[in-house]
Amino acid sequence: MQNYLSIQDIVSLPAWVAEARTLKKEPQRYHTLGKGKTLGLLFFNNSLRTRLSTQKAAMNLGMEVMVMNFGNEGWTLEFEDGTVMDQGAAEHVQEAARVVSQYCDIIGIRAFASLKDREKDEAEQVLQGFRKYATVPLLNLESSLSHPLQALADAITLEEHKTTPHPKVVLSWAPHPRALPHAVANSFVEMMRLQQADFVITHPKGYELDPRVTRGIPIEYEQEKALAGADFVYVKNWSSYTDYGKVLTQDPAWMLTAGKLGHARFMHCLPVRRNVVVADTVLNSPQSLVIEQANNRTYAAQLVLKKLLEQ
Repeated sequence: MQNYLSIQDIVSLPAWVAEARTLKKEPQRYHTLGKGKTLGLLFFNNSLRTRLSTQKAAMNLGMEVMVMNFGNEGWTLEFEDGTVMDQGAAEHVQEAARVVSQYCDIIGIRAFASLKDREKDEAEQVLQGFRKYATVPLLNLESSLSHPLQALADAITLEEHKTTPHPKVVLSWAPHPRALPHAVANSFVEMMRLQQADFVITHPKGYELDPRVTRGIPIEYEQEKALAGADFVYVKNWSSYTDYGKVLTQDPAWMLTAGKLGHARFMHCLPVRRNVVVADTVLNSPQSLVIEQANNRTYAAQLVLKKLLEQ
C-alpha cells in the first residue's frame, strides 16, 4: 500500500479490523516502529477528532508529529499546472509537496469539498496535487469525496458491537442548518459494501448521493420504514448532489428520536448538533456508540500508519 486515500486501499477489511482490535488491546506494542520518523499533518479545514486521534496514533508508534493549519498559517497554494500566478496564491503545490516530503516520512491531508463546483470537488485538487508531487506516502484525513479513516473506525465499531453475523445497518440522512459534504456518507457506503450486512440508505427525495457510489444499494424514502428492525442506525447530513451543495429541506421530522431508533445502536461521526440531527435522549442513552467511534479513530489511524511505515 503506497498511500491510504480511500476504502479501496484496504486489502481485506475483516483482516484490517481484526488487526486494529489487536492494536487497541496493546497500543504500545509497536512503539519503536516509528522511531526517527515524522508525520506531517496538513489541515486545510478544521478538525478535532481527526487531528487528535491521528496524533495519538502516531505517538503510539513512536513517531514525531508536525501540524500545519493552512487556513491561517501557510501560504495560499496554487494547484493548477501552467497557471500564471499573478493573483492570490503565493506558492505552487509542486514546490510545497516536494518540500514537505523532505521534512516528513508520511503526510496527512485534510481538505473538504467547497460544495460550489462539483467538477472541481470531484477532481480533489488538494489531495491529488499532493499525490502527484509528494515523494512520501499520503494519508487522507478527509477529502472532497471520502473519509476513509472514519469509515475504518466505523467498521471496527460495528464489529465490536454486532450481536448477529448479518446485522441490519441503516444510513439515515438528517437535517442540518448548513450544507455539508458527502465524504463521510460516501466512505460509509463503500465500507458497507465490504460487510456481511443488510444495508439500506434512507433520505428525502432530492438527497440522493452520487449514483456511482450508491449503485445497487437499496434506497428507501420513508425513514421509519427503513429503520424497522435495524441493528445499527448511522445518521449523517449531506447536501444535495444533483442540485450540488444545496440545502433542499431542513425537515425536522427527519431528526432521529428514541422512538425511531427502537432497540438499534446509534452511530454518528461527530460533531453532531443535538436536537437538530439527533435527540438528546438518543445521544445520552446507552445505545449511543459515538464515543466508542471516536475512540476507534485512534486505532484506525494507528493501523494505517503502521502499514505505511512497514511498506
